[in-house]
Amino acid sequence: MSFSIDTLDHLVLNVADVEVSAAWYARMLGMRRAEFESRTGTRVAMFYGNQKINLRPVTADTVAWFTGREPVPGSADLCFVTTAGPAEVKAHWLAQGVEIEAGPVERDGARGKMTSVYCRDPDGNLIEVATYPHA
Repeated sequence: MSFSIDTLDHLVLNVADVEVSAAWYARMLGMRRAEFESRTGTRVAMFYGNQKINLRPVTADTVAWFTGREPVPGSADLCFVTTAGPAEVKAHWLAQGVEIEAGPVERDGARGKMTSVYCRDPDGNLIEVATYPHA
């Protein structure tokens, strides 16, 4: 192969309600909301670290904003890494009324063993927040 991938720049989540999802990702995961103009109008993105998630309304025209073949909310399984401990993540979510799906549990991540806590976003996507042990 003549090239390799360095990192993920962004991903797109198909969501039922952009405003509800944007508020949830800001409140539950501390992401920063930003709006940007595209050739088809204003879009909403949630920034974290050096990446972003574009929130695409499931009703958006698939020609104007093309996406996967089946643009349905709730089909993603995402893992985010934090330096906060799993107990802190779980306590924050519980204080916000979020149901914990699992955790803290040990999992195997891209960098080795990690401890994860799971919940679901407003569309039903599985959200995992993981902590790696300090080296």
